[in-house]
Amino acid sequence: MRTLKGIPVTRGLVIGRAAIIEAPELSRVAKRRISPSDVEHELERLEAALEKSVEELNELHAEAQVELGTEAAKIFLFHIGALRDRSLLDPMRKAIAEEHVAAEYATAKTFGDLARAFGQRPDTTFRSKVSDLNDLADRVLRHLGASKLADHSHLAEDTVVIAPDLTPSQTAAFDRSKIVAFVTDLGGPTSHTAIVARALDLPAVVACNTATAEVDEGQTVIVDGQRGLVILDPDDDTIARYERERERSDAYRVSLNELADLPAVTADGVDIDLMANIEFPMEAAAIGHMGGQGVGLYRTEFLFLTSDTEPTEEVHYQAYAECVKNLDGMPLTIRTVDLGADKYTQRRKDIPERNPFLGLRSIRYCLQDLDMFRTQLRAILRASALGPMRVMFPLVTSITEFRQAKMLLHDAMEDLDDKGLAYDKDIKVGVMIEVPSAALMAPTFAREVDIFSIGTNDLVQYTLAVDRTNERVAHMYNPAHPAVLKLIRTVVRAADKRGIPVSCCGEAAAEPDIAPLLIGLGLRTLSLTAQGIPPLKRLIRSLDIEHCERIAAKAMRFDSDSEAAAYVRDQIQRLVPDAFDGRSVDLPEST
Repeated sequence: MRTLKGIPVTRGLVIGRAAIIEAPELSRVAKRRISPSDVEHELERLEAALEKSVEELNELHAEAQVELGTEAAKIFLFHIGALRDRSLLDPMRKAIAEEHVAAEYATAKTFGDLARAFGQRPDTTFRSKVSDLNDLADRVLRHLGASKLADHSHLAEDTVVIAPDLTPSQTAAFDRSKIVAFVTDLGGPTSHTAIVARALDLPAVVACNTATAEVDEGQTVIVDGQRGLVILDPDDDTIARYERERERSDAYRVSLNELADLPAVTADGVDIDLMANIEFPMEAAAIGHMGGQGVGLYRTEFLFLTSDTEPTEEVHYQAYAECVKNLDGMPLTIRTVDLGADKYTQRRKDIPERNPFLGLRSIRYCLQDLDMFRTQLRAILRASALGPMRVMFPLVTSITEFRQAKMLLHDAMEDLDDKGLAYDKDIKVGVMIEVPSAALMAPTFAREVDIFSIGTNDLVQYTLAVDRTNERVAHMYNPAHPAVLKLIRTVVRAADKRGIPVSCCGEAAAEPDIAPLLIGLGLRTLSLTAQGIPPLKRLIRSLDIEHCERIAAKAMRFDSDSEAAAYVRDQIQRLVPDAFDGRSVDLPEST
């Protein structure tokens, strides 16, 4: 019996037999030259393939709405939108017209270049979109006669799908009556595997890294969608324990559905605002259904990753306008671009930086590229005329950086005034607190900013000098570290003294042993992935503020982060026994 560890994205416990599914890679297409006289024909072939692909996706979208629900069906709307996006289509057309290559090669190269750009991003959200691009490329190439979809009709009942990753086309082709769980090597909480698994109400564990290499076809496996475990060849005792745990888990999931539409208010009557973090405009439409109250963090880097050229002001504006429309009156908080520390950006530099995470990234990057920054600021301001909006500057380390950024925002306002374009003249402007220097200088920032947003992902990383994506030190990444808690308390106190809103928008806000800490430190607005809102809401409704404050106060007095984390977990387990979704089952050590 062996255990693999991954990221849990859909709750539930199942026992089934493994079926290994290969994730389609971008088809290798030979570079075939065409004569100038064939250019028009190849362009027509490309347009026909694109049109057939869109027609096919429209049919899949209609079927998915009925079988999977609106949220999962939006995956295919994203694909349809991509196949109508000029930033994706124009390079294909240009390659055919100017480089005189066949439509197949132009398609494969364009999608391949973009997939590599996404894959080199440090953000798991962007890397997860690589499977979308491969899926789209495979669909278009199939209509060009260069690819075909795999047949999965052989799957038996009680099948646990094991795959490197899953594309929307693959999941749409599965016989859903036979699938009981998904396990993938790649992916994240917002990957399409996660979305489809939630829509089908199936347990899923992603980012297992070596599942396809270690699991055998037909092997008996337990998928623990609460703890993120995949147990291979479980013994009888383990199966019995999981059967009992499954009964408890099912009861918990029913309670989540019952609480979905209720307010996030503590047991002693304190309101907690729950917002969502998004990367793409279409994600905003699902927030209300999840019980969220708006967007607490909109990461805008994707606009730069869908083209070899920088997005124009109009491209920025259309994306933000779509977000505002989808939110239907709920607030939108836009973070200006956080570029500079990723391979995509470094690849475009004449001399790449040796340590870009401590280099020209985020607000520093924007202040060095003023044309790019002004373009985004003008688009943000124009979109602010359509609905409630706030703007946040990322990774600010000094008050000087904030003043420079705000001055450029005012310059953008003057540009719009000169053109007679509308915008919110009272738009709220804030900073992301993501480094210790900003947290310690919070009282100074509080005199000039309208809002604070604490980004725990980077704050923990820079405070503890731990790269959470480095498996050698990832175990040292701990949001409950007393040093981190003290920095958060400093920020909250500074904000309270000046009466300005402060929120937390890092992944820690979704953790059942961290969220009560944040509330105990005085935070009343938490922003997380939309899918994490219902379980967090249930937890909040079981807490009381005084107890959270006592837990936070004691956690800061511990000498070590491990003691602090163990204490907090124990206290929350006592206060809310099912806070961890039944993760108390005794399990073998993971390998």
